[in-house]
Amino acid sequence: MKYWFLAFLYFTGTHIQAQQEVLFNKKDLTGWDSYIGPELNDSGVAITIIPVGLNKDPLNVFSVTDLDGEKVIRISGESWGGISTIKEFSNYHLRLKYKWGTAKWGQKKEKPRDSGLLYHAVGPHGADYGAWMRSQEFQIEEGNTGDYWGVAGGVQDVPAFLVNGHYVYDPSVEMVTFSATSPSGRHCVKRGMYEINGGWNTVDLYCFKDTSVHIVNGNVVMVLYNSRQQEGDRFLPLVKGKIQLQSEGAEIYYKDIYIEPINSIPGTFLK
Repeated sequence: MKYWFLAFLYFTGTHIQAQQEVLFNKKDLTGWDSYIGPELNDSGVAITIIPVGLNKDPLNVFSVTDLDGEKVIRISGESWGGISTIKEFSNYHLRLKYKWGTAKWGQKKEKPRDSGLLYHAVGPHGADYGAWMRSQEFQIEEGNTGDYWGVAGGVQDVPAFLVNGHYVYDPSVEMVTFSATSPSGRHCVKRGMYEINGGWNTVDLYCFKDTSVHIVNGNVVMVLYNSRQQEGDRFLPLVKGKIQLQSEGAEIYYKDIYIEPINSIPGTFLK
């Protein structure tokens, strides 16, 4: 069931009226599909080529549970995959909150806890690592929340400089193209560290036309441009798609997931 209501938002000194949709109803996963890829061993190698599949979840990887006195989404991380909105979205502001659990699995047992917010997700499930759709990733990972990854053909341009073998976002430098086929790779590191250890973190994602902004606990950590997807030698726009939340070897909780249409990105975020 969908809930719609009118909300007045406050952006840079101006009140605007927006229609806001609640993506998680605090009851169940209505409005979302689940997808689980092939079973992996502890080294992250698929032991079968057959995925568990769409809306099949024998290990209860995706569920709604009680935490901190309220209903939240629990993603166990035991299998690799994700939940994705049934609807597609473009030109929006998405907000959600996340908090890490304690369980870790497989090759991630000794690594930082990992999940991810995939946006503009299109095409078949399992396109990346047998688990995720083609998309742009707002990384959610301990110490790295706000990073960018191009997933299964996602491409974006980000002003960034190279330091110690990694490209880091800096709005004052020249654009670098990030993709699976780019010399710079498909990963760009966010600017700053704004995560809260042990508590709830708030993530805001603004997407308008081919530009997106990653915000962690109220701090802009990256602005990305020219969102597109690679099909062979062609590059096509990637400005609309589903929202997908990853299961990637770590227990995580999500709540307060809202999305609302926008007609521009606040100018203060682009400076």
